[in-house]
Amino acid sequence: MATDDDKTPRNDSLMGNLMGYIDTRIDLVRLEVQEKVKTAFVGTAQGVTLGLLGLLFLVFLSIFAGLALNDALDSPFWGFGIVAGFYLLLLIVFLVGVGKKLYQGLADKMLSNTIYKSDKRQ
Repeated sequence: MATDDDKTPRNDSLMGNLMGYIDTRIDLVRLEVQEKVKTAFVGTAQGVTLGLLGLLFLVFLSIFAGLALNDALDSPFWGFGIVAGFYLLLLIVFLVGVGKKLYQGLADKMLSNTIYKSDKRQ
């Protein structure tokens, strides 16, 4: 039989400890989520910046190659046609030769340390 005598200081202390543990655990999960979001944001910002700089480099390198080929072929347009043909060849190779397995493997590597991994605290 449960009586009012069951509410002893020991039970109150146990409940207080349990509530403190739960609050601490919630705060820990929040901090871990915040850290993962921050890491993802930094990685995304860095990737976008590097991608943009790489794209600008590729554009100016392509213009340089086209102008150099124009000068070498003594033509005002064949150099740019050769560079465009090179990019068309790359496009065909990627469309036909590179399957989704390569990209799937890359995605698996990148996501290997996220929520798919087991909890380290256990």
